[in-house]
Amino acid sequence: MDKIAVLIPCYNEEKTIGKVVRDAKAALPEATVYVYNNNSSDRTAEVALEAGAVVRNEYMQGKGNVIRRMFREIDALVYVMVDGDDTYSMDQAPKMVDLVLEHNADMVVGDRLSSTYYQENKRPFHNFGNNLVRGSINKLFDCNIRDIMTGFRAFSYEFVKTFPVLSKGFEIETEMTIHAVYNNMQIENVVIDYRDRPTGSVSKLNTYTDGFKVIRTILRLERNYKPFWFFSAIAAFLSVFAIIFLIPILQEYWLTHMVPRFPTLIVCCFILLSAVQSFFAGVILSTMALGERRQFEMQLNMLKRHKVNDYTEE
Repeated sequence: MDKIAVLIPCYNEEKTIGKVVRDAKAALPEATVYVYNNNSSDRTAEVALEAGAVVRNEYMQGKGNVIRRMFREIDALVYVMVDGDDTYSMDQAPKMVDLVLEHNADMVVGDRLSSTYYQENKRPFHNFGNNLVRGSINKLFDCNIRDIMTGFRAFSYEFVKTFPVLSKGFEIETEMTIHAVYNNMQIENVVIDYRDRPTGSVSKLNTYTDGFKVIRTILRLERNYKPFWFFSAIAAFLSVFAIIFLIPILQEYWLTHMVPRFPTLIVCCFILLSAVQSFFAGVILSTMALGERRQFEMQLNMLKRHKVNDYTEE
């Protein structure tokens, strides 16, 4: 088991990966630097190897797939994940590691948005998307995460070994954040410097396609982690929709004692029935989620003992 593992997912980052590896080794001399090459068509793997990294391959395309492989294969007391595009300064990496090792943090978020991100980033829709995602998650999950989409984070052993990677692409950062918030893990924010990609380096993030994937991921995780509120919202919407059409029918019946629009009445009744079913689905699923939370806490206790034993033996 490593004390510190630096994890760098890479796809066609030949121009920047060498500097990122060297900066990581300079900032964290005790760390083992791992570069996971994700089907790069350039010399990313060779440059990383020359810079002193341990290079491994993930053949399923997508950042989520790479992170799944990393988390499965590597055991460490603390993990530092950083992108291979040289947009993050490693100056704050020792502080992030210290928060995990000495202050019990489970996830440390490298906060770009509170420093130089808006000045350096030249893509306005990315700025809008970051603000939208941050506001949505903080509101839905009642938390205060300052940068949801950052690719610079530090994790504890317990976080890594309990995080179920379901996403395949760039929405993985959103999934990490919600996993930590929902399971009441300790989260810290550290302000970091951000710089735009150097000339010749091309972003793999598609503003619109990946943006929609992130929004879809938020809704999916809201349904999975907070089913009562998710299905209650659906029930409320269906109830209001049915009542709007039902009120005129009831008014007409009150005046004439006749129901001339039976099809509308029948449809409204079925919609109200669906609302009731949705509400009770939320109640049942929230009870099941509570049981999963109990199992998760027991799993954390077992992992803690496993980590201590493994590191002591080494």
